[in-house]
Amino acid sequence: MQVSPFILSFEKIKRTIPLSNISLDQIKAPISKEMDDFEQRFQHSLATRVALLNRIMTYIVKRKGKQIRPILVFLSAGIHGTISDKTYRGAALVELLHTATLIHDDVVDDSLERRGFFSLNALWKNKIAVLVGDYLLSRGLLLSIDNGDFDLLSISSTAVKSMSEGELLQLEKSRTLNLQEPEYFDIIRMKTASLIASCCAMGARSVTDDVEVIEKMRLFGEHVGIAFQIKDDLFDFGEEVIGKPVGNDIKEKKLTLPVIYALNQVDKPERKKIISLIKGKDAERSRFRILADFVKDNGGIAYAERTMMEYQEKAFAILNEFQPSTYRDSMQKLVIFTTKREK
Repeated sequence: MQVSPFILSFEKIKRTIPLSNISLDQIKAPISKEMDDFEQRFQHSLATRVALLNRIMTYIVKRKGKQIRPILVFLSAGIHGTISDKTYRGAALVELLHTATLIHDDVVDDSLERRGFFSLNALWKNKIAVLVGDYLLSRGLLLSIDNGDFDLLSISSTAVKSMSEGELLQLEKSRTLNLQEPEYFDIIRMKTASLIASCCAMGARSVTDDVEVIEKMRLFGEHVGIAFQIKDDLFDFGEEVIGKPVGNDIKEKKLTLPVIYALNQVDKPERKKIISLIKGKDAERSRFRILADFVKDNGGIAYAERTMMEYQEKAFAILNEFQPSTYRDSMQKLVIFTTKREK
C-alpha cells in the first residue's frame, strides 16, 4: 500500500521533535538572521518627526506579538528561492497592515487590552488610535509604491478588502444568529485566512514569477488560516485566559464552528432555547457554563477539532508538492504550531 507524502512528512516530524514541544525559536531557525534584520528595518520604517507618533510607535514595537505573519513571508520565500530585499518589504507591508487592522479592531470593539497590554485606544483614546492605524496603512502603501512593488500591493489590498467584507458579514449575521457552516467558512476565509494567505503569496511572489506556485502558496496559507481560526474558536471553551476572555465569542454573539455544529444536532425547540440563551445578558458566567456544556455534549468541540486537522492536512498536501528544505521543514512545524498552540 502506498503511503501518502503527508503521512511520511508528518511521521518524520514526530520522530525528530515532540509536537507539543515545537517552539517559535525552532520554527524561526532557518530565518533567524532575517528576522533580526527585519525587526531593525521595521522599527526604522516607523520613524517619524512627530513626537507623539514616535512614542506610540515605540509602544507598538515593544508589545509585538509572535510575528507569525512575517515568519510566513520569509519561509514562503525561502521555500521557492533566495530571500531578497523585496521579501523584507513584503514582510514589513503585511506587518504594517496587520498592526493597523488590530488597532482599528480595538476601537470598533471598544477593547481596552491587546496581548496583555493596554490597547492604544485605552491609553490615547479612539481618535488618536484611528489616526495611528491610518498612518500605518499609509506607510505600507508608500513602502510598496516607492519601490514599485505593485504586485505585493495588489495581493495585500485584496486581503484588506476581504477582511473588511468578512467583518461586515459577521456583524450582519450576529444580529440574527442565523449562521450555517458555509457562511461561517466564508466569514473566516475572508476575515482571518485572507491575510495569512496573502503572507504566503507575497513571500513566494518576492522570489518567483511563477503564477501557479504563487497561487498554491496562497491556497496553502488559506488552509492554515482557517485551521488557525478554528483553533481560536476552541479557545472560547477553555479554562484559562489566553489573550482574549474565555467565552468572549459567545458574549459578542458570534456563532463559531463548535456552536453551529452543536445547534444542528438538536431539535428546533432545543435550538431555540440555546439561541435565546446566547442572546441573553443575565448571569453571564453561569450562562456560559450551560452553553459550553451544551456544545461539548453535542459534539461541537470534537467536530471542530476534526475539521481543524482536516485543514491542516490540506495545507500539508500542498506544501509537500515542493522540494524538501529547512524552510519547508520549519513551515511544516509552523502549521502544527498553529493547531497546537495554547494561546
